[in-house]
Amino acid sequence: MNFSEVFKHTNQLCRVSPDGKYLATCVQYRLVVRDVSSLQILHLYTCLDQVTCMEWSSDSQFILCAMYKRALVQVWSLEQPDWHCKIDEGSAGLVSSRWSPDGRHILNTTEFHLRVTVWSLCSKSVSYIKYPKACQKGLDFSRDGRYVALAERRDCKDHVSVFVCDDWQLLRHFETDTQDLAGVEWSPNGCVLAVWDTCLEYRVLLYSLDGRLLSTYSAYEWCLGIKSIAWSASSQFLAIGSYDEKVRILNHITWKKLIEFEHPATVSNSKAVVYKEMERRHVGGCDDLTLHHQITLGGSLFNTQSKYEICPLPVQIPVVKPDSDRANPKVGISSMAFSVDSRYLATKNDNMPSCVWVWDIQRLRLLAVLEQTAPVRCFQWDPRRPRLALCTGSSKLYIWSPAGCISVPVPVEGEGSVGVFPICHQQEVCTPTVLVPLWALCTTLLA
Repeated sequence: MNFSEVFKHTNQLCRVSPDGKYLATCVQYRLVVRDVSSLQILHLYTCLDQVTCMEWSSDSQFILCAMYKRALVQVWSLEQPDWHCKIDEGSAGLVSSRWSPDGRHILNTTEFHLRVTVWSLCSKSVSYIKYPKACQKGLDFSRDGRYVALAERRDCKDHVSVFVCDDWQLLRHFETDTQDLAGVEWSPNGCVLAVWDTCLEYRVLLYSLDGRLLSTYSAYEWCLGIKSIAWSASSQFLAIGSYDEKVRILNHITWKKLIEFEHPATVSNSKAVVYKEMERRHVGGCDDLTLHHQITLGGSLFNTQSKYEICPLPVQIPVVKPDSDRANPKVGISSMAFSVDSRYLATKNDNMPSCVWVWDIQRLRLLAVLEQTAPVRCFQWDPRRPRLALCTGSSKLYIWSPAGCISVPVPVEGEGSVGVFPICHQQEVCTPTVLVPLWALCTTLLA
């Protein structure tokens, strides 16, 4: 396997452009743009302060760099390096900045969520959207980029406003039957808007584009409710993860429960495969302590190698008992993601932090369980094939496919850790000092 040379970046600000041609990294206040094929530096920009947020425009022509402490946003152009744009929110402050789908408008959310400011790079006009609600996911664009849904709070009641992204005119405005709205999310086909309530109320409401209530789903009452939701790429399924450690799948025809997936402490399903990571430490001799080996071994005399072993059933899954006296207890389904073909669903139960569960949606059963030696920090599906990448904060990358599992050691200097970041047509694997394209990694290992 081949790895690129070492590239530094800060705050995990490392992004590949949507067209897959450029790589942007931020090192404090400097923005570095490289060519993906040659990894040569194409542009070097200097920002006014340390960058806290970076985002590519949808056409890969502009890069947004936000500096929240100074309420500043700077925009850089790849076609015209001398052109630049600076947006100063002033005393209103800045807590969030993002591109619109057309790549020519920037949406800034001021402090205390007083308003959302829409800045146009073409006409230099400014539009204001009032009453945005501070919630888990209060703003979401439809997949085709035509509409944006915004959660609002007016007169102590929750509302949703749908705007047309072409001219930012209000299309629909309706009140929602929620106690404390926690988030909104469009289905991938843009036909249905999912709205869910606070964790104290188990309630999901499904609205059409014109604001009609299509269905309401509630699994139980008087307990902690919804923790996460995820749409399938086909818009046929809506997965709801809750604090009772279960995932419920709704179908797009009746919006009723299709199946309920549990996360038991003992896996005894004969059709499921449990992969367990096994570590082995190798001590190199004195003759092996060259500079090359020290870098490869992470600067240590001990090289920890790992591989997966298939465990005979039944298998006892390690469970961490949550602290009920603290807020936000580590229990319930916090992360879910469908594969690109909607065939598989990956989930993570917070009180089983070292495990990732993979479900077969076509057969509606558990397919595999990946038990790691350390808690799983994040996982991400390959945007082209049903392959799952996950990381645990170590210097290894783990990949699952229907053919099996593999552990990939990433050569890092010192105590580097691997993270997975999603992008449009590829994926990238980043460490504090190393960058590796994941799509090439998967092709090499699992082809």
